[in-house]
Amino acid sequence: MQYLSVAEIAKKWGMSERSVRNYCAAGRVDGAFLTGKTWNIPENAAKPKRSNKKQDAPKTLLEVLRAEKQSHRSGGIYHKIQIDLTYNSNHMEGSRLTHDQTRYIFETNTIGITDGGVKVDDIVETVNHFCCIDEVIDLASVVLSEKLIKSLHAMLKAGTTDSRLDWFAVGDYKRVPNEVGGGETTPPEKVGEAMKTLLTAYNAKKEKTLHDIVEFHVHLERIHPFQDGNGRVGRLIMLKECLKYNIVPFIIGDDIKMFYYRGLKEWSREEGYLMDTCLSAQDTFKKCLDYFRIEYAECNNKESDFE
Repeated sequence: MQYLSVAEIAKKWGMSERSVRNYCAAGRVDGAFLTGKTWNIPENAAKPKRSNKKQDAPKTLLEVLRAEKQSHRSGGIYHKIQIDLTYNSNHMEGSRLTHDQTRYIFETNTIGITDGGVKVDDIVETVNHFCCIDEVIDLASVVLSEKLIKSLHAMLKAGTTDSRLDWFAVGDYKRVPNEVGGGETTPPEKVGEAMKTLLTAYNAKKEKTLHDIVEFHVHLERIHPFQDGNGRVGRLIMLKECLKYNIVPFIIGDDIKMFYYRGLKEWSREEGYLMDTCLSAQDTFKKCLDYFRIEYAECNNKESDFE
């Protein structure tokens, strides 16, 4: 497959380069993907049809999130996901910020913390996580790649204490062996190969189910490609892929995190532990979608495998 640049496609289609970039970012050009900040577009990609001037109301969750993000709307589903996912995902990794403190930082872009001490890194990573969610929404339709995964890690850890350590590779794979849950992970020298193998197998599946996305997450966490931040990056990827394939996403809350950890550990023996936990979290998220009157597909979960 040959790929063309934005400039080449713009000339071929008879439109501005800006329009081509917008089509790519909106996921309207099949097969287009980013390398750094450069779009690679299949030479045989079809020119997207122009939409009518009168735009229909957003229908999918991804469309709603993009619309609310662009309009800076507060109090909607975008607002809720930013706060709830950031709080819960960071809290699982040891952040001492409360849900209210996380909300305050998102809503006011100030700290406003008076009770007790809070690590500066907790605040930095909270703000960074908000940016990561924006990136996931913007690039939800893009093919999952090593570059995208590394860029999320770089964004999450930017400006932290870890980023100032010589041995800590921010935005790149780990250089020092690490453990997860007391178990060994993939050695640093084998991470690159393991990630390529994992992504090749995953991307070979044309349409993804919830099971496929969760299974990818399990293998990613077992590789544990980064020195730190693997869980948060992994959960951001699950959000991205659920949005891309119009699957109801989910947030692992404090009340079910121990079931989530058990499910990750026991996946090889019993996949149902983790799938049941994710389906339960998905049911909770559906209530939010119902509240905000956002339509969703009822299932894409390979349910028969877990009955």
